[in-house]
Amino acid sequence: MRRAAGRHGSMTAMSPRELDIVLYGATGFVGALTAAHLVRNAGPDMRVALAGRSRPKLEALRAELGQGAAQWELVAVDATDAPGLRTLAARTRVLASTVGPYVAHGKDVARACAEEGTHYADLTGEVLFVRWSLDELDARATETGAAIVHACGFDSIPSDLGVLITAQRVAADGEGALGATTLLVRSLRGGFSGGTVDSMRQQAITSRSTPGARRILGDPYALSPRRSDEPPSGRRPSSGLVGRLRRLVPIDRDPGTGRWTGPFVMASFNTRIVRLSNTLTDWSYGRDLRYREVTDFGSGPMSPVMAAGMAVGLGGLVAGLALTPTRAVIDRFLPRPGEGPGPEAQAAGRFRLEIRTTTTNGARYRTRVGADLDPGYGGTAVMFGETILSLALDADVPRRVGVCTPATALGEVLVDRLRAQGFTFDVERDERAGSVAA
Repeated sequence: MRRAAGRHGSMTAMSPRELDIVLYGATGFVGALTAAHLVRNAGPDMRVALAGRSRPKLEALRAELGQGAAQWELVAVDATDAPGLRTLAARTRVLASTVGPYVAHGKDVARACAEEGTHYADLTGEVLFVRWSLDELDARATETGAAIVHACGFDSIPSDLGVLITAQRVAADGEGALGATTLLVRSLRGGFSGGTVDSMRQQAITSRSTPGARRILGDPYALSPRRSDEPPSGRRPSSGLVGRLRRLVPIDRDPGTGRWTGPFVMASFNTRIVRLSNTLTDWSYGRDLRYREVTDFGSGPMSPVMAAGMAVGLGGLVAGLALTPTRAVIDRFLPRPGEGPGPEAQAAGRFRLEIRTTTTNGARYRTRVGADLDPGYGGTAVMFGETILSLALDADVPRRVGVCTPATALGEVLVDRLRAQGFTFDVERDERAGSVAA
């Protein structure tokens, strides 16, 4: 078992394990896409196992994956079988799970890895699950040398790695640290997975029924393990009628560019992961970092209408999912866990994100992140698959143990892997006119 000399620093070699990688939840939609990515990229010497509840489904998936997976082991184990999960974790170097909602189905899986010194990765977009993981698993995982790496898909690799490389470039140029920083969704084509929707549903239900959960979800620094060292609150709400309207319909217009922005559905989670990365690295991005994520709706006459429509729609969705009568109606139109689009729809997917920052020295930078992949399915499968392979193969990762983010566990090693898969991660000085709203 790998033992840590602390959160950073060298670790002794891990004792031999029977397996290199276990993909748990392999028969789900994103799980199967991830398995296909591993077939194409893991190499013939990797010892891989597919795991899930149903052995017949695992057998069908292995047959569908073809000759490259013919020798992969199959393991049937339920997410509630804590002893079985711990036995499985003890056999492998890396265990990656697609089984969500994680707050309901992921705790025993992650705990098994923390106890057995097994590196773990997941696709969670759930603030409450990551907060639980920090509270319950971080100390034990640090003792055993396990890296518990959350949010390894579209939630939140583009955000997390994009801000990381921006901060690294700013530091290399001697331009201070990050100040006001905004991620803008420039283009997004593709669906959100049924698992992501189910996580939103469960979190909305929990937030309504649990006062402590509402407090956590309302705190922009809720994931900080050093909460007393963080700002006491987020942006102060504006007063008056305009302020109340903006809280109800959060849209804005950039005075420098004239472009309208509205909410981004994943911002509430991604922003907390980026802030967690900053804290875990002793605020290496800067103590003055003010980070947010928005959707760019352009500068045309219909732009504010579209931005307002997105704001109202997202607000209504969250409120509707929290109430039993409306949730029953909404659920008829939302994808279910394990469902996803066909190959043609996936092939048409893409995402283009832009991170704009003003440093503490007044310099401006622009970072582009994107890929010609469906963000919630094919893109997430590649990001997740490369995270798994990095944990299994790359000699200088994980960069830290305990509960981690992609940026703090894998950093630029994962950036390089994703670039090799056709992803864009580019940083440049921004000399254009315009501003980045704080």
